Amino acid sequence: MDPSNRLGDIEITDPQAMRALAHPVRLAILDHLQRHGPATATQLAPNVGATPSVTSWHLRHLAGFGLVRDSEPGPDRRQRRWEAAARGFRFDSPQDPADEEGQSAARVLSQQMFLRYADRPSRWAAEVEPGLDPVWRRLAGLANTRVVVSAEELAAIEDEIERLLAPYVTRDPTERPADGRGVHLMRYVLPEGTEQQTGQTGQTP
Repeated sequence: MDPSNRLGDIEITDPQAMRALAHPVRLAILDHLQRHGPATATQLAPNVGATPSVTSWHLRHLAGFGLVRDSEPGPDRRQRRWEAAARGFRFDSPQDPADEEGQSAARVLSQQMFLRYADRPSRWAAEVEPGLDPVWRRLAGLANTRVVVSAEELAAIEDEIERLLAPYVTRDPTERPADGRGVHLMRYVLPEGTEQQTGQTGQTP
């Protein structure tokens, strides 16, 4: 496995693919398939906020960029089933500042992802946390840590986090513990702007 992609995600580098995915319904489709496994357009429709025909159109669009693919037929072989091509995806903003198309596409996809997941913590706190037993409630929550690092150090931190996660993300479902449950580990990496960008004149410790 590529050591820079320890989780086995699909790597999206094509700006057109980024823009294709930067749509609320398509993100919802991919998220549902990755989380729940293969499904038909009809099964997906009520979960992604679209009709079956519109969902089918979005599925074909995602398939054109290799993000979803045909799955094994279900009990009704007349219905086309789809699956995610990988358990996750990743993309990077191009390092070349002259690549305006890539920079713009990555920004649009990032914004859509922030919008999609922005209310997940508050929904969890309102709908899930009250019903958790104490052992899970004690382990849940959030951390808000500020560090001052170089770009290289930040990349090393990210790599170390993925190194720790990889064995749990990639292990076979049969190897999961009997008392295991799904856990969302949400990671926001938000470099601060420069003093000129933020209008600040002093440094925060």
